[in-house]
Amino acid sequence: MATRHATQRVLSGLRAVPGVRAVSSYRREWLAKDLVAGVVLTTLLVPQGMAYAELAGLPPITGLYTSILCLLGYAVCGPSRILVLGPDSSLGPMIAATVLPLAGAGGNPDRAVALASMLALMVALVMILARVARLGFVADLISRPTMIGYMNGLALTILIGQLPKLLGFKVEADTLIGECVGLVEKLAAGAVVPAAAAVGIGGVVLLLVLQRRLPKVPAVLVMVVLAIGAAAVFELDEHGVGLVGVLPKGFPPFTVPDVRLDDLGPLSAGALGIAVVSLADTISNASAFAARTGQEVRGNQEMAGIGAANLAAGFFQGFPVSTSGSRTAVAERAGARTQLTGVVGAALIVLMLVLVPGLFRNLPQPALAAVVIVASLSLADVPGTVRLWRQRRVEFLLSITAFLGVAFLGVLPGIAIAVALSVLNVFRRAWWPYDTVLGRVPGLEGYHDIRSYPGAQRLPGLVIYRFDAPLFFANARTFRDQVRRLARGDPPPSWIVVAAEPMTDVDTTAADVLEGLDEDLNAAHVHLVFAELKDPVRRKIERYGLTRTIDPDHFFPTVEAAVAAYRLRTGAQWTTGAG
Repeated sequence: MATRHATQRVLSGLRAVPGVRAVSSYRREWLAKDLVAGVVLTTLLVPQGMAYAELAGLPPITGLYTSILCLLGYAVCGPSRILVLGPDSSLGPMIAATVLPLAGAGGNPDRAVALASMLALMVALVMILARVARLGFVADLISRPTMIGYMNGLALTILIGQLPKLLGFKVEADTLIGECVGLVEKLAAGAVVPAAAAVGIGGVVLLLVLQRRLPKVPAVLVMVVLAIGAAAVFELDEHGVGLVGVLPKGFPPFTVPDVRLDDLGPLSAGALGIAVVSLADTISNASAFAARTGQEVRGNQEMAGIGAANLAAGFFQGFPVSTSGSRTAVAERAGARTQLTGVVGAALIVLMLVLVPGLFRNLPQPALAAVVIVASLSLADVPGTVRLWRQRRVEFLLSITAFLGVAFLGVLPGIAIAVALSVLNVFRRAWWPYDTVLGRVPGLEGYHDIRSYPGAQRLPGLVIYRFDAPLFFANARTFRDQVRRLARGDPPPSWIVVAAEPMTDVDTTAADVLEGLDEDLNAAHVHLVFAELKDPVRRKIERYGLTRTIDPDHFFPTVEAAVAAYRLRTGAQWTTGAG
């Protein structure tokens, strides 16, 4: 009996794993489509994996190791049917900013890989802990305007950082300004390698043209094949063009990253930033593709999937990963139905490393730079920035501040600034919420903003005031000051009715402020009245003891009921545009 129960618990636990559920519900007619999509996806995974590894300051082979393991990890634990994870252009600069300063001058590759792998494990830990705590809402910490600014800054950082590689030389600098100065100096000194520039610029132009004119053609694969052919035919390595060279043969070994204890602090800061960006990116892409397939987005389960992908990559010489919208779109267009597409892609990369590790030995480095630069251009959203300028200047300024934070302080401080600005913007809206006086508009039901309807009718001696936010410590005094201003009107009102439907909470600080306000108003023979106060908030007010000063009879279920009570008591008649 005990054995049967234990077996049932094990089976129940296995059925909770997304990958197991996917296998149990797999349909035979999906197989051919998943296999074809896996082959098509691999043509993108390999060059992008190597390019984004170099963007992160790591050897190209680590991009392939990362691609293999994260695809397998997400296939087991990820909830989405077709979402594709892997090395990402938005994470590359963040990884480099975290790892390279710790790797030291000269950039010891083995130490850099160990640090990047530990970073992946720490991102996995953050995601798993966040999954346990159900913190999927953390992805909402970055507002759209600040994310636009952050991504614009990231795009500029990547573009400036990759231009030297595109043109065949190197620039040693730690800041964007330093890279710009170094780039100009090198250009002035004639450091450009013509053959490298031809490959790099030609690759960028080819990618942009193919993506715009022939979107169904695998542009990256076409460009990479042509670049390898050009390297072989024209012997580009003898003309100063760097090549990828032969990749290490075989499957990546299981490795526990060897890092120093004092590395953990800087890595933790980088892991938190990467986790926030990765989760926000994943939720955004998952939502977009789920809408097309009829799936539901499960933020907490996505965190488990990202955590598993990073965990797998971290133990096999990989680095942190995120969702790729472009690779997911390629898989979808190729007919992908399940995560078997990613498994096929991982298997083909392994076969390549085992059987033909020299397949990409003649791939020019400028071609990889071209892949990264075109990816960076897709991160930028200039039309979105212009739209913010036209629609809401405050959010435009938030976007520009986030952009400048990335450009002048770096990508890690930039994401911290983006999150801080988003949170502060929430507080700003709650601190100084919209408030207005309401009046009656003939022909329209209810009571309406007198700013929108200047001729709205009002009752002499009555002010209907709406404050569009919960009442808490940060805005309670703002509310108090506005009510006092209304009470000093000429002539002063006898009732101030608060249309309290937007007040979803009143905290203890606000309760103390309300008590003092009501006492002051009572001394001036002005009554504070509440209408449409939600039951949970009303119960809090009673628990705070505010009904000692605020008359219990001055709580009404609707504004209409409060107005009716006032008219019954005073006999007041509606007047147009007067109070």
